[in-house]
Amino acid sequence: MKKPGGTEKKKVRRSPGVASNGSNSTTSTKQGAKDVFQLFAEKARDHKGLVSRWAVLQETRVEYFRGKDFVAFVRNHSELKDILESDKGLEPEDIANTLLQKNLLVRCDRVVKIVRPGKKKLSSWPAHLEIYHDQVFSENDAFYAWAFVKRRPLWQTLLSFFWPVLTLAICLFPVYPHWAKLLILYTCAGLLLLILSLLFIRALIFGAIWVLFGKRVWFFPNILAEEATLQDLFQVWPLKDEAERPKWTARLFYAIVAVVVILLLRHHAPDEAARARYQKRVSNIIDDVLEWSPRQALSGMMDTVVNVTNSNDNATDDSKTGSEKVSFTDDLDEETDLKEESEDVIGNLEDSEDVIGNLEDSDHQQRDL
Repeated sequence: MKKPGGTEKKKVRRSPGVASNGSNSTTSTKQGAKDVFQLFAEKARDHKGLVSRWAVLQETRVEYFRGKDFVAFVRNHSELKDILESDKGLEPEDIANTLLQKNLLVRCDRVVKIVRPGKKKLSSWPAHLEIYHDQVFSENDAFYAWAFVKRRPLWQTLLSFFWPVLTLAICLFPVYPHWAKLLILYTCAGLLLLILSLLFIRALIFGAIWVLFGKRVWFFPNILAEEATLQDLFQVWPLKDEAERPKWTARLFYAIVAVVVILLLRHHAPDEAARARYQKRVSNIIDDVLEWSPRQALSGMMDTVVNVTNSNDNATDDSKTGSEKVSFTDDLDEETDLKEESEDVIGNLEDSEDVIGNLEDSDHQQRDL
């Protein structure tokens, strides 16, 4: 039967499989949207164009960036928005709000909100942060910390397995051959001398420029940074000095203090003989470490065992000789005692004979009477 409009509609019955495919596609779309924002966050975090720093957030070190830097980064690197597929037309503010909703970002605020004495304004990159109460993106004076664990690259994984091997190799340093010990010693001493010289020259340049011109110029500004990348670590040129220029009285005071310290160190410096003794002592210590070998240790242990055995034998002989001497002395004492006892007995017999003789004489006298 035809309808008045002259058109005829056919009823098409959908199969359950089509409906299920549609629901699955919807689910996969949602899952894909979640994955693409996660992928965008990982790409943006690893990208060198987004300037970031490290700070402490609730006793945890986090990597964070500024809101204005994120907006400029997304606008200058629009190719990263292709990762978002259907959402690549979003504005940077909308992308940031989506990352906040997915807990990939956390909006933070600086802990210290008061300008410190001697500073003109607050620090551009605070070292301590706290979570902001309103988790909405803002471009003005807002900081955002990454809230997901960064994937470790392959070289870091390999390095984690390499550290135990390096530790074992350091522990086995005494058994290395002599040439290997010399190579390691001179390499480490050269690197240490290079680092100390770089730090000394860096501090000397800073002190001279600060005293003369009142400018804070640090060459290699990230050389002592903990979380700096390899590229940032060897950055030569200093950063812009944003602090207030020091007063000339403070510069003069520290200049006088530096001169006095140098004069005191020069006055109390050790003489040539003391330096020679110290150098000889250090050289002897280094020579003992370099010349030690397992053969010498084993030979020393054998000599020690032989000496201990000889000393034990000598002690045994001495004990035997002493016991013989003691027994001989005891025999002599016993013989002397026997002689004295026999002499006493003989003396007693003689006394008894005298008594008997006297009695006999008295009897004869009585008879004669």
